[in-house]
Amino acid sequence: MKAEDIRDWDNVEIEARLKELREEQFKLRFQSSMMELENHGLVTSVRRDIARLKTVLRERELAEGAEATGT
Repeated sequence: MKAEDIRDWDNVEIEARLKELREEQFKLRFQSSMMELENHGLVTSVRRDIARLKTVLRERELAEGAEATGT
């Protein structure tokens, strides 16, 4: 998942994907604690995808704030 691709989505899509990834992250952490996780790199990639989604949402939030103040 790339940030350029995420910027093409609307906020509803981003929020839905963010919810899915958080659920997946929970499941992966649970599997890891139970020593059932085979690919530990998935935890890192999911965490980074969540960060990308949150970054795009924050960029939009700041852009809306700048438009409101006229800057």
